[in-house]
Amino acid sequence: MKFADRSDAGCRLAAALSHLKERQPLILALPRGGVAVAFEIAQALDAPLDIVLVRKIGVPWQPELAVGAVTDGASPETFIDHDLMGALGIEASYIQEETAHQLDEIERRRKTYCADRPPLEITGRTAIVVDDGIATGATMRVALRAVRYRNPARLVLATPVGPPETIEAFRNEADEVVCLETPAALGAIGLYYRDFHQMSDDEVTDLLARAAQSTLEVPASTTVAEAL
Repeated sequence: MKFADRSDAGCRLAAALSHLKERQPLILALPRGGVAVAFEIAQALDAPLDIVLVRKIGVPWQPELAVGAVTDGASPETFIDHDLMGALGIEASYIQEETAHQLDEIERRRKTYCADRPPLEITGRTAIVVDDGIATGATMRVALRAVRYRNPARLVLATPVGPPETIEAFRNEADEVVCLETPAALGAIGLYYRDFHQMSDDEVTDLLARAAQSTLEVPASTTVAEAL
């Protein structure tokens, strides 16, 4: 399957998620690309749209290797791989400083994308977490765990494309997984789209603002941050 663009992928995913419309779901996108996919799902399901911001906490001398991650929310969730932290001799003071730095970046991005709109309330709702494709799944895994800690009634992962072994593993993280294409030799996500341009902050902001105009949701309540 080749998607024309993220909007097309979102429309096709929305059809596969139509059985959830009566559950009054809310849609949570991973920026940037996931927002364009999620926007179409939110429109089709008459659901509110919000974002899940995830920032990696990298190893000091190898920033691309994650020793943990932090997500946004009324009370941010922090996830630390304590085994890796111990094996590499990473000091707790570094984790604290880097976590604070990444939380500042998360706050900057949320203000950029959402202006003064607070995060949506997830507790007791069907939460559908959306991205425009999954490769390794590391970022999505952290996002799902963060959303799970906010006590949704049902947690759903939705993506247009991902490798079969990764998608199968996510069935242990989410209550339901919807993926339209699971090619054995995935390659780059962009290969499955005719238009896979890098979305700008302005595009993300516009889609979120348009979605917000059609819904009125209760702000998120405070949750207790937990660390792994």
